Amino acid sequence: MTETLRILRPDDWHLHLRDGAMMKAVLPETARHFARAIIMPNLVPPVVTSSDAAAYRDRILGALPAEQSFEPLMTLYLTEETDPEDVAAAHESGLIKAVKLYPAGATTNSASGVRNFDRVRPVLERMADIGLPLCVHGEVTSSEVDIFDREAVFIDEVLDPLRRSTPGLRVVMEHLTTREGVEYAREGGPDLAATITTHHLVINRNHLLVGGIKPHYYCLPVAKREEHRLALRAAATSGDPSFFLGTDSAPHPDRLKEHACGCAGCFTATNTLSILAEVFEADDALHQLETFTSLNGPQFYRLPPNAEHITLRKGAPNEYPSHISAGDEQVTVFDPGFPLHWHVEP
Repeated sequence: MTETLRILRPDDWHLHLRDGAMMKAVLPETARHFARAIIMPNLVPPVVTSSDAAAYRDRILGALPAEQSFEPLMTLYLTEETDPEDVAAAHESGLIKAVKLYPAGATTNSASGVRNFDRVRPVLERMADIGLPLCVHGEVTSSEVDIFDREAVFIDEVLDPLRRSTPGLRVVMEHLTTREGVEYAREGGPDLAATITTHHLVINRNHLLVGGIKPHYYCLPVAKREEHRLALRAAATSGDPSFFLGTDSAPHPDRLKEHACGCAGCFTATNTLSILAEVFEADDALHQLETFTSLNGPQFYRLPPNAEHITLRKGAPNEYPSHISAGDEQVTVFDPGFPLHWHVEP
């Protein structure tokens, strides 16, 4: 039985750091274990230009504790007014590693997102020319489509036509939640990949709804049926290069989560690696943990893997905090519902 696991230091290919006091609180939770992360641009106002991205990167690095090393991989928020040349220049300079597509109204702070996809076609074509990935929040927003079906409908009605009309566009399907998403990503060829979150490997919609609404399990895309969770676990533990970790760790103050209209997002940065080790061990796939967390993402983003290693050791259950403080606010740490025996050693 494996009791110790040494892997290349992992990266997080989908992370929300927010800004201000919240960023100062949550950034060390990620930087403790992860070397790099793709930083989501859905601030208020959003990060839409290269100058916005440079300023945000500077704020992140300014908030990083001196004893920690961490590289924020910046993104731009795609709008119908995005300038293709600004995107290309930001990519050429090394400032950004991707552009983020939010369908307008799909999730937190997505009001500035895309409604008319024809209006962003020049940006997408330029991105295809230069090999810059498009990170996609893959849900339709029509009120006529059930929330549990919005990912599958997006693939059929938006993503597949978009990829067919823009040959060479490199796409990351973010935070997959469905069997249909897994199948599409697996069959999509070298220009398509997908991230899977920690929490979607653990919870299904019963965890959210049975016995009362659990606001700290509410996220977007919302957790689906058990058959979809099992498909995600099979994909994550398979070693298939199409799939890699993107936690979508998304902190919100408890007062806005535990609310009549609560915010969507699970904060998993603190205990993600311990949870993943439990999941991979349960599925007899600890030998694939490094592939999922440390190798497949850099390969798709055309970056070298990290040189340093971390060690996970199995022992008595961890005592992770139930909350962290962010200024005057409290943020609940995701509770997987089972003991976490795997420790990340300093």
